[in-house]
Amino acid sequence: MKRLLKTAAALAVSAALTGPLAAQDFAITNATVATGDGSEPMENATVVVRAGRVVAAGAGAAVPAGMQAVDGTGSWITPGFFVPLTDLGLYDVDGVSESNDIAASNSPFSAALDVATALNPASQHVAVSRAGGVTRASVSPRPSSSIFGGQGAVVDLGADPDMLRRARAFQIVALGEYGARLGGGSRTGSHALLRNALREARQYGTDARIPGSPSRPAEQSSGDDIPLDPRLVDNRTQRGDDTLLTRFDAAALVPVVRGEQPLYVVVERASDIRRAIALTDEFPALDLVLVGASEGWMVAREIAASGIPVVADPLDNLPASFEQLAATQSNIGRMVDAGVKVAIGGLSGGITGPRTAPQFAGNLVALSRVPGATGLTWGEALASITSIPAEISGFGGRYGVLAPGAAGDVVMWDGDPLEVGSSPQRVFIDGVEQPLANHQSRLRERYRDLDESDLPKAYDW
Repeated sequence: MKRLLKTAAALAVSAALTGPLAAQDFAITNATVATGDGSEPMENATVVVRAGRVVAAGAGAAVPAGMQAVDGTGSWITPGFFVPLTDLGLYDVDGVSESNDIAASNSPFSAALDVATALNPASQHVAVSRAGGVTRASVSPRPSSSIFGGQGAVVDLGADPDMLRRARAFQIVALGEYGARLGGGSRTGSHALLRNALREARQYGTDARIPGSPSRPAEQSSGDDIPLDPRLVDNRTQRGDDTLLTRFDAAALVPVVRGEQPLYVVVERASDIRRAIALTDEFPALDLVLVGASEGWMVAREIAASGIPVVADPLDNLPASFEQLAATQSNIGRMVDAGVKVAIGGLSGGITGPRTAPQFAGNLVALSRVPGATGLTWGEALASITSIPAEISGFGGRYGVLAPGAAGDVVMWDGDPLEVGSSPQRVFIDGVEQPLANHQSRLRERYRDLDESDLPKAYDW
């Protein structure tokens, strides 16, 4: 009987909000609303979405005449989560190489690799993350054949064939211990490779028309637009005896040295962070984002002074390597207190799945109550998985926030979203309600009551 009542209630809300796959006009009233901008949640508030965009959100928001409204009493409303540096859509089974497009270890290219060509919106990882309240993400390749991993993309997790929102959104490079392994076995090698590559790209950008640059959109250009340069030997740029970058890789790095494409730099150790910041002395146009930064708290004031944002693992509390000897759970809290813009993320470890982002954000809230530790307020924690990663990715004010004009990415929760016992009841992307079913949920329903009639037929022996 209890299950029937829950089903009836769900159908009632669904009847009010569901419709064809087009932006829907709706309002949710009497809910606890968190806008994602760092402020604390508001009780008895309203969210209004029209034509795929947020019209109003707050305690004083009014429902337009004639708009269908749903009573959200007992529910929490947040913007959809924006998770930075994921591998969503790049693999089906991590251990099966044929289904894994995260890294191109044997490719002759590095910086030119573009994840947009490998995205699979039908991946179950996308569906599972969507059911967890994730509506946007930045998808990153993994450096493997070189210190450069390639070009990442910003995507949405809508249940439709087109998940790409911005291709070539950023370039990623590995320094520190990982970059040292890829760059010849030492940090000296990786830094020499990086500086040489940026110098080549800077020079190459003055000599050739690069397809895909802002002055010449990619859809209006092709590889044939690059004039033949006598210095290009075997498809490589050459300066004297140097033959380090293919022409394609050099072209991909031109927007980086011009400051038109962010460069995500993977660093952990405090000294490596300082060296990354110092790159702007030689290449002042660089638009840097630090990734990892386990020892960021040690140089937090320097990071804040540089204005460089950080994507950090939220729970690095023990050293997993020599470059993380000063790791502490208070890392993010201390950086935020120093004025650093920090989003929760991580290339490996920590967030093992994008849908666990609110759990880690909640842990940082709990950490603020531990004597001697430094965590985040509730509003700061939510912002670290909504508005701040959107800002870092170039979509500030558009994604990750409930504010007039922002995308209608709305999640209705059955409780506090930063508590592990809460789950999304409704997810909207651009005002379109999304299906929450996935392989995991279907398996749960199949075996929930252990009724043997639901089990697949076995072979008779």
